[in-house]
Amino acid sequence: MMAHHTLSSLAVLGLSAVLLGCSTASSNGGAMSSSTAASPSAATAQGWRNLIDPTMSAWRGYREAKMPAGWTVTDGVLSKTVSSNDLVSRDEYGDFELEFDWKLHPGGNAGVFYRGSEEAQKIYFTAPEYQLLDDARHPDGKSRLTSAGSDYALYPAPAGVVKPADEWNSSRIVARGTHVEHWLNGQKLLEYEVGSPDWETRLKASKFATWAKYGRLAKGHIGIQGDHEGELSIRNMRIRPLS
Repeated sequence: MMAHHTLSSLAVLGLSAVLLGCSTASSNGGAMSSSTAASPSAATAQGWRNLIDPTMSAWRGYREAKMPAGWTVTDGVLSKTVSSNDLVSRDEYGDFELEFDWKLHPGGNAGVFYRGSEEAQKIYFTAPEYQLLDDARHPDGKSRLTSAGSDYALYPAPAGVVKPADEWNSSRIVARGTHVEHWLNGQKLLEYEVGSPDWETRLKASKFATWAKYGRLAKGHIGIQGDHEGELSIRNMRIRPLS
């Protein structure tokens, strides 16, 4: 009886293991479905568009028909190590949410532009700039108006939010009508209203005062600054229109 009882117990345990295995497989299947929902295709369905891939089909050089020399994409990371022409998105965006990760080598300086046109020699004649900077080692880091995350030369960013050189930062730009926000590493750095009395005052006090269309375009290109020396890396860049 003892032997029979033992065999029966083992049979029950074996059946339980099979059922547990089926349950685990079902659970894993659910996890895979969840992962699929977060895939690039699912992100596109939610309105997001990935802007960096090996083809770089979303970009070209400023006032160029194709990608300029000096920019490369490796393992999903867009980078340049020397001065090159700025990049501009082939499409134009008005109301949008833009997210991206970035890092610079020590002393690095770059920027991401938005709502820019190509009518002037450089995109920064029309487009506001989200400053990318190694605050600790670049001279621009001495002023909050030109430090990392600032609306360059108009609205300052607080100190202590940007990570050191060679570490990844996560940035977000939200533009809806005249309202614009800059975010860095999960913290809102600043917000402003284009055309407000405060904005007009700051504009008149800046080097952009005589640039008639600076910051006033309701729609335009996204730009990535490439004309500064030093290494810049960007990954996970995506954008979605806001209605």
